[in-house]
Amino acid sequence: MRILIVEDEIHLAEALTQILKKHHYSVDAVHDGQSGLDHASSGIYDLLLLDIMLPEMDGITLLKTIRSQGISTPVILLTARGEISDKITGLDYGADDYVAKPFSTEELLARIRAALRRKGDVVPEDGLKFGDIELNTGNLKLTCKGKELKLILKESELLELLMSRKLAVTSKEQIIEKLWGFDSEVEHNNVEVYISFLRKKMTFLHSAVRINTIRNVGYVLEVTS
Repeated sequence: MRILIVEDEIHLAEALTQILKKHHYSVDAVHDGQSGLDHASSGIYDLLLLDIMLPEMDGITLLKTIRSQGISTPVILLTARGEISDKITGLDYGADDYVAKPFSTEELLARIRAALRRKGDVVPEDGLKFGDIELNTGNLKLTCKGKELKLILKESELLELLMSRKLAVTSKEQIIEKLWGFDSEVEHNNVEVYISFLRKKMTFLHSAVRINTIRNVGYVLEVTS
């Protein structure tokens, strides 16, 4: 899951970034409304944490703009206590939830999980299952029929993306945007290398799950008989 933080308090943004990464989210952070709009408009994020009081463009205007563009990414507003009118306005313009500063880490994480569940994404506490494999995103272990092995972080993130999309084809561009960011200079052969790594490890586990290549389109998981 990739989260965009739009927060002009740099220390808070950095703290949130570290907390979310510790809980295995991919995170980008920007510090003004215009940069937030540029990033959010890419459509690559699963959730936005959006401050209301921002330079260049306020959070409510940013929210109205992405909703007018048809972007339905869940948005949680970060508000100061007592900003009742801003909370109401934000919810009316399409925010999914809000948290008032200062907030606890546990509350924020719970609200993120709830927002992602409402969106329809699978947000497991420990891992994902597909066919005969189970991926634990906490310890990066891939398990199949009682056997397990450790993945490196990018392998785990890539497999998590494929598993969360189930039978949907995922393009190399989508993989790069999700795992490295939309402005990354990573090339397609980097994706191919990690796909190769995963295939070898799944073969080692004698899994019936395969990463199928759809020529000129992307990759999809399938279970062989």
